[in-house]
Amino acid sequence: MPSNVILKEVGPRDGLQNESSIVSTEKKIAWIDKLVDAGLKYIEVTSFVSPKWIPALADADDVFRYLKRKQGVTYAALVPNARGLERALRADVDEVGIFISASDTHNRRNVNKSIEETLPVLKEVVRTAKEQGKTARGYLSTVFGCPYEGRVPVSQIEKISHELLEMGIDELSLGDTIGVANPKQVKQIVRQLKVTIPTGRMALHLHNTRGLALANIVAGLEENIQIFDGAAGGLGGCPYAQGATGNVATEDVQYLMQSLGIETGVDLKKLVEAAQFIAPHIGTDLPSYQLRLTDEEGDGA
Repeated sequence: MPSNVILKEVGPRDGLQNESSIVSTEKKIAWIDKLVDAGLKYIEVTSFVSPKWIPALADADDVFRYLKRKQGVTYAALVPNARGLERALRADVDEVGIFISASDTHNRRNVNKSIEETLPVLKEVVRTAKEQGKTARGYLSTVFGCPYEGRVPVSQIEKISHELLEMGIDELSLGDTIGVANPKQVKQIVRQLKVTIPTGRMALHLHNTRGLALANIVAGLEENIQIFDGAAGGLGGCPYAQGATGNVATEDVQYLMQSLGIETGVDLKKLVEAAQFIAPHIGTDLPSYQLRLTDEEGDGA
């Protein structure tokens, strides 16, 4: 297993996009500040999509406008197309995130385009972003299973992964969108991909729908994956994948890493405090184990 890993916080974007409650701009910024104070060096702040698609993120421009950035932290945003990229560049994001599904049906439900129609759009987004000095991250959804097509062939995952890397992304995030992955499957797919893709350029983005996210992270660690996405409190879901529940909670991943003796540079207690801060503004109980322990025992560490 690696001795150090990077935890990337996607809660302010992926965590909030599927919530019915609208969190105010002020609260979002305060939450992001707390996440940064916990030691996280990468925050996916928002998504520059149409407010009609994702009303919860309609204030993307204002969040970036009023955010007080801390040196050494990457403030990233997801963009769907050239129009979203224009807004992201005006906001001076540090990194641009693009997204595509490994299954064609989910991709059509998500962006109303086939995979083949989506790739040229993303290629232009990445090209322009790189010209402007930005890094780019590619999210590949439904890698471990699609709600419409079931298992996705590894050859398809491999093909799209290479197309994303060839267009210039710096990092590939492999998504278990509906939380159906198991450790054996994670190992099989990562082993196949790492034949031609360095593990240092791959991340795992896991949802905890069936309670296997942490086990899948251990499987990733055993294959030398060193970057993991999480959302504070276990927030999240996918608007275009029925039954998809929250991301693995960042604080639960941190607890796992601590128990394995793996360094992250992140403070567990402060992570839990950040989750406690946002929880009342969501309107539902959050599934984080560490948050639940804190509520029951008064000490999540």
